[in-house]
Amino acid sequence: MKIAGRPIDAEHPPFVVAEMSGNHNGDLDRALAIVDAVAEAGAHAVKLQTYRPDTITVDCDLPAFRIGEGHELWGGQTLYRLYEGAHTPWEWHEPIFRRARERGLIAFSSPFDATAVALLESLDTAAYKIASSEIVDLPLIERCAATGRPLIISTGMASAGEIDAAVTAARGAGCAEPAVLGCTASYPAPPEHSDLRALPLLRDLTGAVVGLSDHTPGIGAAVAAVALGACLIEKHVTLSRSDGGVDAAFSLEPGELAALVAESERAWQALGRARIGPRPSEREGLRFRRSLYVVADVSAGEPVTDRNVRSIRPAGGLPPHAIPLVIGRTFTRDAPAGTPLTWDLV
Repeated sequence: MKIAGRPIDAEHPPFVVAEMSGNHNGDLDRALAIVDAVAEAGAHAVKLQTYRPDTITVDCDLPAFRIGEGHELWGGQTLYRLYEGAHTPWEWHEPIFRRARERGLIAFSSPFDATAVALLESLDTAAYKIASSEIVDLPLIERCAATGRPLIISTGMASAGEIDAAVTAARGAGCAEPAVLGCTASYPAPPEHSDLRALPLLRDLTGAVVGLSDHTPGIGAAVAAVALGACLIEKHVTLSRSDGGVDAAFSLEPGELAALVAESERAWQALGRARIGPRPSEREGLRFRRSLYVVADVSAGEPVTDRNVRSIRPAGGLPPHAIPLVIGRTFTRDAPAGTPLTWDLV
């Protein structure tokens, strides 16, 4: 797949997406500062979430609408109050998208209903991301796919059947090449629940480009995912975790985001190709393998012993395993120390 002309596949470095989410903390200037920090860190895209509290839930305090008391970050809050504090006002989208484009970033968002899609279409969004909880909303997936824009589907909490249904809906509505992200939809996510070994399985199940939407602390899981085929990495970002905010606890700071960009590309470079044998960069090293050398001046007719022939660096002489075949033979001519031992010398 491509987003804004940028290929996202195994032949290119990982596409790093910085998720702003609610880390603007209700301040447009902070949101714009996050965009600037993302650009300076070298990430490729910045992503928003496009909803209003009333488009994602209703203001209700019944138990079904309240987050469990044991939740590490949001325990006891109603969904409405959480989304009221975390949402990005719709009138902020245009200046955020504009700042992103000015800074060379690709800008897109996760819509949560048809009105969000309409807003993002008016802003010429580069792509759509389906959040994990929305993977069962096939009409939303079809609406996004029908725009003709690239579509990324996050798979947190989803069964194989639900993933297949979502990908089938996307393709049926016009998105031939969606990307599918492995995800653990807990906030923060324990690293041991990441199950990165499932990424090749996800790729084989869907026939799609795969990536990782990662909510674990740090960058280790995201970098490891590259080795298992992730072509896109999404991480939440903030200016500083100490500033607080709904997602701050599992978000990267700018320096960490820069490290993710650098180390994920390094991991991709290190994958290379499936081969065994000397690499081009090892050519000089081959010259300094051990081989058999004359290590003391010898004369013709003198016996070969372990005092005048040894296995040393560099290469050029007989291989070290030939030592029992030459010990006890005699030299055919004079040879100074430093002469590589060859068959014509004994």
